[in-house]
Amino acid sequence: MTEISAQILVLVAVLTTSTLSGVFGMAGGLLLMGALLLVLPVPAAMVAHGVLQLTANGSRAVLHRHHLQWHVITWYSGGSLLAALVLRQFAVNPSKPWVLLGLGLLPTLVWLPPAVVSLDASRNKHAVCCGFGVTALHIVAGVAGPLLDLFFVRTSLPRHAIVATKAATQVLAHALKVLFYAGAVVSAPLPATLQPQWLVAAMALALVGSWLGAKILDRLSDRSFMHWTKGLVTAVGAVYLGQALWLFS
Repeated sequence: MTEISAQILVLVAVLTTSTLSGVFGMAGGLLLMGALLLVLPVPAAMVAHGVLQLTANGSRAVLHRHHLQWHVITWYSGGSLLAALVLRQFAVNPSKPWVLLGLGLLPTLVWLPPAVVSLDASRNKHAVCCGFGVTALHIVAGVAGPLLDLFFVRTSLPRHAIVATKAATQVLAHALKVLFYAGAVVSAPLPATLQPQWLVAAMALALVGSWLGAKILDRLSDRSFMHWTKGLVTAVGAVYLGQALWLFS
């Protein structure tokens, strides 16, 4: 794949996945990481993914700022910072097959029955656990959407509050991921898809996607929003699981 075709692929993926996340507050990050792993080594993909998701999630949080649940964000942040401090003590350098395997298996979490695990991000202790687990997975696997969804899929919050609050929490998680991998990227030759002009274009498309997703979200009902959530993330996970098994074989 040439540099030009790789850049076009990622730009299209940024717009598509940002729109998808703008609607459901999920799945877009999984798809974008898969696209980035096609053209970048793992550390560079982590940084690019973090920067782009920071932009997309930050814009969604601003668009739906009146629906933010600040008590969830505050308790989540405590767990998130704790996870970053703990993982800083270890050398984390995942290979591409293992990252893809994680992307494939994570969606199965949303199918756990309430009898096995009953989580609700609106509860303070659960929000702390959510912050710790989601940030740890972000650093190790690059994304943690399905785990985040596990804390929101059974909450009583309306759809706008879910999308807004999830977006705000992910701003912190992605920022910590970028800081975690920035050293490895700076010490190596900068890939073409991490050049400043490329990142600016990709970030602009992420903003456009968030705006489009917000328009679509307004047309959905809470019932249809929850109906599509599990099926969407499971389908994405199945694709990555297949890719991981192919690489391992």
